[in-house]
Amino acid sequence: MTLRSLFVDFNSYFASVEQEVRPELRDRPVAVVPVLADSTCCIAASYSAKACGIRTGTRVSDARALCPGLVLCLARPALYVEWHHRLLEIIGRVLPISHIGSIDEVDCELIGSERRRDKAEAMARAIKREIAGAAEFIRCSIGIAPNAFLAKTAADMRKPDGLTVLEAGDLPQALHALALRDLCGIGPALERRLLRHGIRSVAQLTAADAAALRRVWGGVEGERFHALLHGAWLGERPSVRSSVGHSHVLGPELRNAQGARAVLQKLLSKAALRLRRLGLHAGALAVRVRYTGARPRWERDARFADTASTATLLRELRTLLDDPAQPALPGPRGARPLALSVTLHHLSDPADAAPDLFAAPAKTNALDTTIDRINARFGHNAVYFGGLSAAIRHDAAPMRIPFNRIPDSASEAAQHELWLQSLNRFKVAGQLAHAAAARERPAKLRTSAAGGPVATGDET
Repeated sequence: MTLRSLFVDFNSYFASVEQEVRPELRDRPVAVVPVLADSTCCIAASYSAKACGIRTGTRVSDARALCPGLVLCLARPALYVEWHHRLLEIIGRVLPISHIGSIDEVDCELIGSERRRDKAEAMARAIKREIAGAAEFIRCSIGIAPNAFLAKTAADMRKPDGLTVLEAGDLPQALHALALRDLCGIGPALERRLLRHGIRSVAQLTAADAAALRRVWGGVEGERFHALLHGAWLGERPSVRSSVGHSHVLGPELRNAQGARAVLQKLLSKAALRLRRLGLHAGALAVRVRYTGARPRWERDARFADTASTATLLRELRTLLDDPAQPALPGPRGARPLALSVTLHHLSDPADAAPDLFAAPAKTNALDTTIDRINARFGHNAVYFGGLSAAIRHDAAPMRIPFNRIPDSASEAAQHELWLQSLNRFKVAGQLAHAAAARERPAKLRTSAAGGPVATGDET
């Protein structure tokens, strides 16, 4: 077993970029927010803000109470995308990048002599020097290990600006000081499942055999996790897209039936555009509306013939929203809408589908193609369906940065000021549940195996 992965994790990336381009913020606690409102949540925090207990998902009102000197920065995703591409170019001068995990994480596979510890550490230090030469305030933590899972874990063990190496001889003892939730892939639900099976620590987790973890996970993923935990190199699995969706937390001015309806239509229009760019069709739609307060959310699903037509999908959405048995807007007892999401499921390749004898796809395809071309040439939202007007007027639900797909800074980011989207359930779409949990459980700092304090449970 040898060193095969060098993992780079940029520290407090969004906040660090803001501090890089705005030197006056460098000695101040900073939080990045999607909108400037006390009812929203922080989507990133600088290390000085984290020291005050601010985390991803902390409500802005709570963050202000924790840190009266906190500076709020409105998210500028186009800027973060620009720096992402710039930093990738810098890393590429030292070592080829194998995989981009998110906007602030990249993995580099080591080959040949690069797998020697001295050579791998030298390349890690070279990456740090190159970044420091191009950016005064952006730093990264680097982990080196037998596989990307352990390399990411190593990078998390010493922040900020750390360098940690996990060799075969260090395993599994080097992991025993970590909490279960410190390991990538173990969230609240899986942690509860592990606890039910009597696994309460990483030491117990590493002592369990592959069959035991298969039972915990309920399938082969448990065996895969066991192999990764013990340093096996499994390579990268091909990914298969199962859904396309968007979510948005409404600003105060849009927390009404008309505003929410317009934003839902915009979210669905964006999802339809992505479908067409991916060359896919969808056969199912899921719509979710969360209201202010503790009222239950509204959930509806629809099945239909596979399509990527915006007009067709908007008709399906209107049918769901206007269900006389339980309309979504306004909510129960006049509840105001707060957070919205639309997700397209049952994706398929249109080349594999049997034609619908009673449909007229040529007209809808021509309409979508024309609108897409006009918007590509004259700017995002140059042409749009009328139902989106309120969302366009208030600049709600703009294009976002998915953490597993970074837009091309020369095209998508240039067309519109991009907004942050979380792959992470604890980010904007799930802000209320996360903030409630954070209030019940004080934020904790753990001490890494390398001796440095590490913030857990947030974007670092």
